[in-house]
Amino acid sequence: MTQHGSTSIRNGEPCNIADIPVLPLDVFREQIIQAVKDGSWIAALHAVPDSETNLRAYAVLAHSSSGSLKLLSTQLPDSFESLTPDCAQANLFERELAEQWGVKPIGHPWLKPVRFQHSNREKQVDGSQPFDSDKLPGVSDFFQIKGEEIHEVAVGPVHAGIIEPGHFRFQCHGENVLHLEIALGYQHRGVERAMIGGPNARTIHLVETVAGDTTIGHTIAYCQIIEALARANVPARASALRAVSLELERLANHTGDLGALAGDVGFLPTASFCGRIRGEFLNLTALLCGNRFGRSMLCPGGVRFDVDNERVQEFSVRFEKAVSDLTDSINLLWQSPSVMDRFEDTGVITTEDANEIGLVGLAARACGIETDIRTDFPTGIYRFSNISTATWHTGDVFSRAFVRWIEIQRSASFIRDQIKSLPQSDIRMELVPLEPNKLVVSLVEGWRGAICHVAMTNSAGKFSHYKIIDPSFHNWFGLAVAMRDQQISDFPLCNKSFSLSYCGHDL
Repeated sequence: MTQHGSTSIRNGEPCNIADIPVLPLDVFREQIIQAVKDGSWIAALHAVPDSETNLRAYAVLAHSSSGSLKLLSTQLPDSFESLTPDCAQANLFERELAEQWGVKPIGHPWLKPVRFQHSNREKQVDGSQPFDSDKLPGVSDFFQIKGEEIHEVAVGPVHAGIIEPGHFRFQCHGENVLHLEIALGYQHRGVERAMIGGPNARTIHLVETVAGDTTIGHTIAYCQIIEALARANVPARASALRAVSLELERLANHTGDLGALAGDVGFLPTASFCGRIRGEFLNLTALLCGNRFGRSMLCPGGVRFDVDNERVQEFSVRFEKAVSDLTDSINLLWQSPSVMDRFEDTGVITTEDANEIGLVGLAARACGIETDIRTDFPTGIYRFSNISTATWHTGDVFSRAFVRWIEIQRSASFIRDQIKSLPQSDIRMELVPLEPNKLVVSLVEGWRGAICHVAMTNSAGKFSHYKIIDPSFHNWFGLAVAMRDQQISDFPLCNKSFSLSYCGHDL
């Protein structure tokens, strides 16, 4: 539906690219700012070459209350008035536009690369390059605070233990953190560029590895893209098995994170138990498809593996044991005064700040914001479920931990209901060729939060553009905000309470 200079669609609903109006740049800018003020959030903001010399910017604005996605576009010149001073949610999106396409948002408060990749356009109109293409990740200016007894602490990109690389630059006064700047890009693999020309035999394997701990979430988002473009309805049994897999992924990661949070404050009983129980949930995923992370479980049109009654029975017995053990383990956290003393009032983000910077997923829900793709933009079996949004209001480490626990209980109840009443149907369907010259947006509530995939097809029905936004892209700045006026020794705890992805951000 086209109205007021924009196109409105639903999650997983394709539209004609030609039907998306091209707005004057000032109208495009004002509509985004006003939509965010009215309660929408920026799900995507990216650019696509419109010709050899012109860029066309697209914005996807998600309005949770109505479940609608508003599409806007404009011709993007080499320089334009930055959105960020009036709409903080646009910060990283505009930096990414500048990095990838050599355009310059005038007035952006801190215009530096997001991933330090080469610009897709060699030079700007004036002959200059937006960023030094010889620079490596982390080789850049950092925000500095000057003053007596101010000092700087650099952490990473190489960290202790087995962990992905990321650089953290702290401005401190004594132990007190005044500012944290996060530099990523070490994991950049060019996934989006590799998707162009697909889908093909390689495409789904790329999607499964966007963020390894979110294999199911990103693959569902991709499958919904293909099914929308093929006008396919997934069989009910496949839809239920997809949802069971997604919630198992949520359980495994939430369990691992609660154990890691316990470990960060030296509470070994919960840390030890959760390490084992996380493995139980991963093993249940392997029971469904043979892989602990859900690789090869999903395919466009449905799922690759079915479960018989014997396997359902085994799944249920092992599942109930894992949930029971987890309940005992997690309740130890809330009953320990020393744990609560470390969790409460640590790394606080206010509801106002969370809305302004555009937090998604559990980080937003921990600030009291009711946002969840499963209820706001439901697809598949979630259209018929009554799973409710889990929130808490304090915005601190405790809140982010407690929201995880509420979600674990609700996901467990959901899985229990689905696995006992799987619909009788096929598990996949054959798909027709994809429709040409279409744009489709796919949203999924991954365990971290909102996953967004945007695909465009050319006249042959192949991907001409593919954009992926992992929830970490929205939430890394939230960690920086949470660390302000905190002790630097609280960083590991705050970092784990967000538990964000490096590779999901870097792509």
